[in-house]
Amino acid sequence: MNKTFCKDLKPIKFVFFWLIGYYSCMSTINTDKAAITNFLGRSVENAYPNQKAFEKILTTGKRLTAYLGIDPTGPTLHIGHAIQLRKLRELQDMGHRIILLIGDFTAMIGDPTDKTAVRKKQTREQVLANCENYSKQAGMILDMDGKQTGNPVEIKFNSDWLGKMSFADVVELASHFTVQQMLERDMFSRRMKENPPKPIYIHEFMYPLMQAYDSVAMDVDIEVGGNDQTFNMLTGRDLMKDLKNKEKFVLTCKLLTDPTGKKMGKSEGNMITLADSPEDMFGKVMSWTDGMISGGYELCTSISGEEIDSIVQKMEDGENPVIFKRQLAHRIVSEWHSIDQADKAEANFDLLFKQHSAPEDMPELSVEGARHKLIDLLVQSDLVPSKSEARRQIVQGAVRVDDQVIKDEGAEVEIQGSAMILQKGKRGFVRIVCK
Repeated sequence: MNKTFCKDLKPIKFVFFWLIGYYSCMSTINTDKAAITNFLGRSVENAYPNQKAFEKILTTGKRLTAYLGIDPTGPTLHIGHAIQLRKLRELQDMGHRIILLIGDFTAMIGDPTDKTAVRKKQTREQVLANCENYSKQAGMILDMDGKQTGNPVEIKFNSDWLGKMSFADVVELASHFTVQQMLERDMFSRRMKENPPKPIYIHEFMYPLMQAYDSVAMDVDIEVGGNDQTFNMLTGRDLMKDLKNKEKFVLTCKLLTDPTGKKMGKSEGNMITLADSPEDMFGKVMSWTDGMISGGYELCTSISGEEIDSIVQKMEDGENPVIFKRQLAHRIVSEWHSIDQADKAEANFDLLFKQHSAPEDMPELSVEGARHKLIDLLVQSDLVPSKSEARRQIVQGAVRVDDQVIKDEGAEVEIQGSAMILQKGKRGFVRIVCK
């Protein structure tokens, strides 16, 4: 064959194979209208720039890059994260590139969102310890290694770019925003109106800038997050336009709140973590207000919208909400653990709250010797994830030893007889025995 002809053919071959690769990639993206409608509907608060534009980009067949950022401010993910992870899984099932971003740098600063006072900063060691199990917990929803979808998740850490920025880089980044823009945030306005006004620190202004730069550094197309992160995510959208002349789509998810708008939280004792036992999950759902039932079904289960509408209608017609709350608790435990464990959790709940007694079937911890620090026993028995959490629970009066409340965080306890019952909260029980 003529060598000149072969040489002339090379650009054509390149274009030919590029087109094959391009359309092959396009064909792997699911553009099913029902899947897109569900993605943009259930549990969604808002889509930016608008729902029509978001739907249009998802129907093009282009493989998009989507991410969820999580700051490791605690040792376990919670059910609020799960709402957003489910949306990310929908995009993963469609074939889009998925990034789970660990905010190991931003966590050391602290997000001021919804805070009436400055958030306490964390050390690098605390942050890394907190996110140790995040990948495993996120894997309860996402297909982390891609074995199910053929589309593995990428894990990134924002210290990889934020930790390398010079002071000149930070000043340049800050030049894209005004103080007036930062003061639009509700929590800052509330602090300024208090008497006396609460301080707003400069580093708190920097937080949304850093989260905004995450989008630029990863060159993403979509960011998913809770609606309390709207300001931060839209700041990233503005920065993408400024620095890359590129549209970034933002999907904000609903938050599970009571009728007053109050979120679940550690202080209320009703925040469900992905590391919670079946008994804790069941009991925490039963502590929710009746006004959280329909939202709980929508955001925390996979049942259909039609089933949810039917439940809401039955409650409006006068049926006891407790019936549906019990079903919700059982459903949530079943989806995170198993139906068998949900049955046992429900039985334990009845035993505790109807008969006011400790469950017969409880975990057991064997220890050497009879005398131990209470904090150590709480951690060893997995009733709490860390010593700091153990101290908090003790000081709040949430810890009992043989049905006696102990509020001394430095207390030592002794096993009397054959065993001792250690209790955390209303539902956490462990039998401690000497080896």
